[in-house]
Amino acid sequence: MENKMFCYQCQETAGCKGCTIAGVCGKKPEVAHMQDLLVYVTKGLSFVTTRLREEGKTVDKEVNHLVTVNLFTTITNANFDREAIIRDIVKTLSVKEKLLSGLENKENLPDAATWTGSEESFDAKAVTVGVLSTKDEDIRSLRELITYGLKGLSAYSKHANALLQDDEKVDAFIQKALAKTLDDSLTVDDLVALTLETGKYGVEGMALLDKANTEAYGNPEITSVDIGVRKNPGILVSGHDLRDLEMLLEQTQGTGVDVYTHSEMLPAHYYPAFKKYPNFAGNYGNAWWKQREEFEKFNGPILMTTNCVVPPADSYKDRLWTTGAAGFPGCRHIEGEYGRTKDFSAIIEQAKKCPAPTEIENGTIVGGFAHEQVFALADKVVDAVKSGAIRKFVVMAGCDGRQKSREYYTEFAKKLPKDVVILTAGCAKYKYNKLNLGDINGIPRVLDAGQCNDSYSLALIALKLKEIFGLDDINDLPIVFNIAWYEQKAVIVLLALLYLGVKNIHLGPTLPAFLSPNVTKVLVDNFGISGIGTVDDDLKLFFGDEV
Repeated sequence: MENKMFCYQCQETAGCKGCTIAGVCGKKPEVAHMQDLLVYVTKGLSFVTTRLREEGKTVDKEVNHLVTVNLFTTITNANFDREAIIRDIVKTLSVKEKLLSGLENKENLPDAATWTGSEESFDAKAVTVGVLSTKDEDIRSLRELITYGLKGLSAYSKHANALLQDDEKVDAFIQKALAKTLDDSLTVDDLVALTLETGKYGVEGMALLDKANTEAYGNPEITSVDIGVRKNPGILVSGHDLRDLEMLLEQTQGTGVDVYTHSEMLPAHYYPAFKKYPNFAGNYGNAWWKQREEFEKFNGPILMTTNCVVPPADSYKDRLWTTGAAGFPGCRHIEGEYGRTKDFSAIIEQAKKCPAPTEIENGTIVGGFAHEQVFALADKVVDAVKSGAIRKFVVMAGCDGRQKSREYYTEFAKKLPKDVVILTAGCAKYKYNKLNLGDINGIPRVLDAGQCNDSYSLALIALKLKEIFGLDDINDLPIVFNIAWYEQKAVIVLLALLYLGVKNIHLGPTLPAFLSPNVTKVLVDNFGISGIGTVDDDLKLFFGDEV
C-alpha cells in the first residue's frame, strides 16, 4: 500500500474524490496517517469494551469519554497536531491492553483489538489501516458513512459530557457500531441497517445535548445580537463548547476584557444564562472559513474550543489558542478534564495587552428560535400557515464553506417566494442571516435554531407541526429540505433525519465523495436523497411556477 494519505470525509475533498497529497483543510499526510491510526485503535478498544459488556461487565465512564474524544479529534478541521494525536494513540493502546486482560473470551479478536505497536511502528501501521484498506467499494462506503456519523455523534456526546450529562446507551452503541465496522462477515444489507441505527442514536445523542444545554443555561429565546465592537480588548471564542465559554466568561469578570462569539458560538447569546455577563459583547465575523482575514482584524486572542480551525497565518498564530479536542502545532493548548474548571488566566493576560477589535461590520442579527421558543409561537405559526400567509418552510440547516458553489444558498434565499420561511441551524446560516428578508405577520423569515446540533430543534418543530395538523406522515408537511453539508456532524444530522422518516432531502453543494454509486442508489431509491441543481430549477421544483 502506498505511503500517501487518502481522506474523503468532508465536502471539500479534492475533486470530490479524495485528498491524496494534502488535505484541502490544511491537514498534512503525516497528520492524516496518525488520525487513521487513532480511529483504528479506537475501533480496537471499542471491540474490547463491546465484548466486555456482552460478558456482563461495566465500562467506566472515562473509557467512554476517551472513545468520543478520539473520534472528535479526527473530525475535519479539529486537530492538526501530530504529536498530540500520537499521545492519544499511546493512551488508547494502554487502556485497551488493561481492559483486554479482564476479557474472558479472547477468541476471534480482530487485529485492531490485539495490536500493540510502539511509537516507532505507528507510521508503518497507519498506511495499512486507512480508508482504502477495505477493498470492496460498497462495504467501504457504508463503513465510512457509519464511522463519520459516529464522529458527529461523538462530538455532540462530548459537549453533553462536558456538562456532566452521559447516556450509557449512546456510548455503548458508538462502541458497538465501531466494532462492527471491523466485521468482514457483515453484508451491505447489514451495514445499511446499522447506518439507520446510527441515525436513531443520533437523535438520542442530540436529545442528550439539548437536555444538557437547556438544563444548564435555560431554553433559547428570541435575541438580538450585536455584531459591532466595543472599545475594550477582547477574546474571541469559536467552535461549539458552551461550557468552555461559560468558564471564560466567569474568569473575565472585572478584568476589563470583553468576550465575543464567532461562527457556531453565536447561538450562545440566545441562552438566558449567558445574558448576565456584562462583558459578553456580541458576535464578531462570519462562518469559520473567513477566519484568516477576520482573526487578523480582531487584534486579541482567539480560543478555538472545537473543530473549525483553519491553519492560522503567522501574523496571529501567537494569538490562537486551542482547548478540548482541537489542536494546532505551535499554538498554545489549554488543558482541562471533564468536570474540572479550566484555567484561562494566560489567555486573559494576553488579551489585556492587545488593542480592541477592529470593527468589520455593525448592526444586529436575530436568533433564538429553538423548539421551545417556536412552540410558544405555535398558534401564530399555525394561523399563518392556515391563512396562506406562510406557504412553506424550507430547512436550510447545515454547514458553510469556502467554495464558490455555496453562493447558491445565498441566491436561493434571496429568490425565495416572500411567503416562505427559512428554518436553519449551523453555520450555513451565514450565507443569508444578514440579508434583509423581512417577516410574515411578525414571524421573521429566517428562524435560527442555533448550532448544528440544534438541527434536533428543527426535527422537533416538524414533529410538533405534524401533530398539530393531524398528519400521519412527516413528509406531508409544507416543509422542504435543502441542506448544505461540510463535515461529519452534518452526517449524523442527515442520518438522524433519515431515521425519523424524512424523505426527499436535497444535499449540496455536492453529494459526499464517500458514497459509492450503489450506496447512493440505495439512498435515492429508499429516501429520495438528491443533489442540488440550479437555483431557478430548484425553486421551481420546490414551489412550482409561482416563485
